Amino acid sequence: MSVTFDPHSAEDDRDTTRLVASPPEDRPTWPSLRPLVLRLHFYAGVFVAPFLFVAAVTGFLYACSYQAEKIVYAHELRVPEGKQKLPLSQQVDAARRAHPEGTVSAVRPSPDAGTTTRVLLAGTPGAEVGNTLAVFVNPYTAQVRGALEQYGTSGALPLRAWIDHLHRDLHLGEPGRLYSEFAASWLWVITGGGLMLWFARRRAARKVRRASGRRRTLSLHGSVGAWAAVGLFFLSATGLTWSTYAGANITELRAALGQETPIISASAASGGEHAEHQHMPGMDMGGEDVSHSDKHDVGLDAAWNAARAEGLSSPLEIVPPGDDSSAYVVQQIQRSWPEKQDAAAVDPTTGQVTDVVRFADYPLLAKLSRWGIDLHTGTLFGIVNQAVLAVLALALAVLVVLGYRMWWQRGRESAFGRPIPRGGWRRVPRYVLALLIALSALLGYVIPLLGIPLAGFLVIDSLLGAMDRRRGDQASSPAA
Repeated sequence: MSVTFDPHSAEDDRDTTRLVASPPEDRPTWPSLRPLVLRLHFYAGVFVAPFLFVAAVTGFLYACSYQAEKIVYAHELRVPEGKQKLPLSQQVDAARRAHPEGTVSAVRPSPDAGTTTRVLLAGTPGAEVGNTLAVFVNPYTAQVRGALEQYGTSGALPLRAWIDHLHRDLHLGEPGRLYSEFAASWLWVITGGGLMLWFARRRAARKVRRASGRRRTLSLHGSVGAWAAVGLFFLSATGLTWSTYAGANITELRAALGQETPIISASAASGGEHAEHQHMPGMDMGGEDVSHSDKHDVGLDAAWNAARAEGLSSPLEIVPPGDDSSAYVVQQIQRSWPEKQDAAAVDPTTGQVTDVVRFADYPLLAKLSRWGIDLHTGTLFGIVNQAVLAVLALALAVLVVLGYRMWWQRGRESAFGRPIPRGGWRRVPRYVLALLIALSALLGYVIPLLGIPLAGFLVIDSLLGAMDRRRGDQASSPAA
């Protein structure tokens, strides 16, 4: 005998699961799937929601950090517009005189009128491994405006870097990254389950203004989730691309498909699409000071001009040669639309361009990864992008709060309110169940922090169900 839902039970304020018998041939797929989806959505939401809430709050702060950075560090970032910019070598000389410690790892020439040049120094005392000291130089006067630690190659300054670490790993290092990967691994599952439940009950649901109590909370929860679903799916997918375990699997898959990001043919090539959320090691210049390069080196200005002749426009980053066999690497660093990620290698002895990599020639998955990450971090469409991310983060936080409120409103007959009945998987048609098992196994392999907790939940739930059935059998058996 098989079971399905009484259609009225889906509209019960308590959302309990009243079951009636029906022959297997009359059992529709959705009524048999609904108990499984409801149970997964409920319990996954209960246990994953705290991690999602933290990710939402810290993500909201990160979305706001770009504008905050411009305000807090306005003195270092902006200068009065002058008539003509000085040679780049002269600006670097000024930075080195003010900060002789460390070695020059890269230079970011002033991209626009009224903006400063950044001279990046690696190996400076007090800087974290992978970070550089950014010395800000007025390009019109060579006056040093200040120096701040810069995070990786993303260009993040201390305020945004601190918030980024908070969002990424709670300042706990690599172990802390598990929290964000766990949240990203389950976000799409919870969103998908909620969307299925919302569509199934949409016709029967009454309008929010006519609802009250738990039904009103349920309607608000479903409506907010439905509107935010596409964005939440996107955040989950892109968040996984640079996670520890799932991200490594995705990178291996791209490599197997020949979809890796091209790298300029020069030993000093640096950067990469995941640099926004990674520590990137500073370039070791072997103790050579580019402001005092030997007579055979064409210098920063010549390398810059050669790259611009190849069509590379600002904003740019110039990485000096790391050794005698290396070239200057000039790379575009614009991560707003349209992306500017072209790179050129320039021979330091002749000033000739020896290699060029165009973003237009990137494989499709490499482009999608670059666009997805920049959209996720709020740089692709500037302040509009950041505003949308902030709204999505608030929506996710609201969904968590409403979800817990519904849990509270279910009643307190047990530790988890009125429990969702077990055994939903036994009501699923066998061919559908086989497909779900195969899909879960594949996803669990690719996304370990989804697969391992899911397997653990199924084992514990099965054991608890067996114990409940055993107690029920003992209670119903006649006394000896």
